[in-house]
Amino acid sequence: MSEERLNLLGVPRNRLEAFFTGIGEKAFRARQLMKWIYGRGEADFDRMTDLGKVLRGRLPHLALIEAPRIMAHQRSADGTQKWMLSMGASQGIEMVFIPEPNRGTLCISSQVGCALDCSFCATAKQGFNRNLTSAEILGQLWLARQELQREHPGGESAISNVVFMGMGEPLANYRGVVPAISVMLDDLGYQLSRRRVTLSTSGLVPQIDRLREDCSVALAVSLHSPDDELRNELVPINRRHPIKELLSACWRYAETQKLPITFEYVMLEGVNDQADHARRLAKLLRGKPAKVNLIPFNSFPGTSYRCSQPHVIERFWQVLNAGGVLAMTRRTRGDDIDAACGQLAGKVKDLTRVRLGRKMRPAITSNVTV
Repeated sequence: MSEERLNLLGVPRNRLEAFFTGIGEKAFRARQLMKWIYGRGEADFDRMTDLGKVLRGRLPHLALIEAPRIMAHQRSADGTQKWMLSMGASQGIEMVFIPEPNRGTLCISSQVGCALDCSFCATAKQGFNRNLTSAEILGQLWLARQELQREHPGGESAISNVVFMGMGEPLANYRGVVPAISVMLDDLGYQLSRRRVTLSTSGLVPQIDRLREDCSVALAVSLHSPDDELRNELVPINRRHPIKELLSACWRYAETQKLPITFEYVMLEGVNDQADHARRLAKLLRGKPAKVNLIPFNSFPGTSYRCSQPHVIERFWQVLNAGGVLAMTRRTRGDDIDAACGQLAGKVKDLTRVRLGRKMRPAITSNVTV
């Protein structure tokens, strides 16, 4: 495969039009191509019969349509499916499909590993290798649709929602993520509602402000603590962007996008799960366009954390709701195949681990499934 060829997966419509005009073709060819790629799931230029024979002969020398390759596939007892996808050099990322009665959610990755070092996350323990390209990001959705349609030929797409909650910090890969989202939302792409695409971030404030100008999607924020001292330990990026600064960016985003912010809160036994934590969290969010998603902690090898007891989670939920904050508890899915929230690991060669300015010795961790 030639490195000079452009992978057309994940290329936004305006850039695709520029590609065609740049090779002497009309801009409307972009519309035709997008209908084939996303509407029909076609990757073979020769089958795109309305492009014209001469153009179909030229395109394979200039471009390709290539999704990531599947390395492994697992299916949970509850119907959740997990795929490990090759990212070259013996590395892999993971994506997860979660079926529910009225929706199907695809959880996708944005990086090979993650550099933010959240203490309760399996991905963080593997370190960071590189950002995914737009083709590798959008290619996960393209591939998942193909796989699921093989299971149910002729049916509608099983995927109704896409969440950037897999491996990596999406806003640390802004260049790769935003173009892929634009194709998800495009009428010639996957036609997803902006409310059905959710980007989850640990709190990169400048990028949140940039996102509200560039892209309209639902925003989820990994909060996990009502105070800076504890959040510094759980989510170290808080030392750079503390809670007050982060929340201000969230309210700006909500005002511009007219969408509430979802705050993710992992329930850690004896760490952040007491009634007082809930009262202080309610004080931060009361009266704001916010809802809280309580996430039972999913264990992985080497962690010292434990999940809060069910009655403790219930009490936390009650305190939040009594305090005027809408809260819900996420049901754990796919934990028997290590596909639950916080468990994705893949295969990562850690090349450039930089944690809050501290350069750490590169390490290699491979096939650490958690």
